[in-house]
Amino acid sequence: MGQKTNPIGFRLAVRRNWQSRWFAKKKDFPALLLEDKLIRDMLMEKLKQASVPRIFIERASNRVRVKIYTARPGIVIGRKGQEVENIKLQLAKMTGREILLDIQEVKKPEIEAQLVAENVALQLERRINFRRAMTKSVEMAMALGADGIRIQVSGRLNGNDIASRQWQRKGRVPLHTLRENIDYGFSEAHTLFGKIGVKCWICKKEEPATT
Repeated sequence: MGQKTNPIGFRLAVRRNWQSRWFAKKKDFPALLLEDKLIRDMLMEKLKQASVPRIFIERASNRVRVKIYTARPGIVIGRKGQEVENIKLQLAKMTGREILLDIQEVKKPEIEAQLVAENVALQLERRINFRRAMTKSVEMAMALGADGIRIQVSGRLNGNDIASRQWQRKGRVPLHTLRENIDYGFSEAHTLFGKIGVKCWICKKEEPATT
């Protein structure tokens, strides 16, 4: 059943940390969890052009710290920090809490699995051949220091009547080794022929575990 396990959830508390870090009483937990989801959905929609692979949320009493990882911090910050203030106001209005925003730049977007998956999906929407899109992403990730990468696309590829699944892999991607730093991303391409799912696994070089 290994291939059905989400590589990030599989490594929680061993290699990875939670993307929401807070503690709540049992009766408050569902509302705060839903609030986290609404914050993420709103930011992902608003910052679609800013290449955001992940968002961390921390809470302390009535204060919410939102850490946005982005490959294009200039888009998130805006001119003279105007965009950041707008986001803060929107989140404060939505949640009714004090919002602290923290912008972190992603140094190598080519080896962030979520961004690679979104990039391949974008190319498929522009009618670029799926093999060409996958090959380009694989080569760029390997050139920038990834230990291994696997990209899989599923759906009506190139407009074929019969849906199929194709994948490319280069280097090593050991999905069952918990100590390995495997990054995972998923995106969907909305084409004329229907949705095409894009999954990406990237094995990054050995570095100290985050706990």
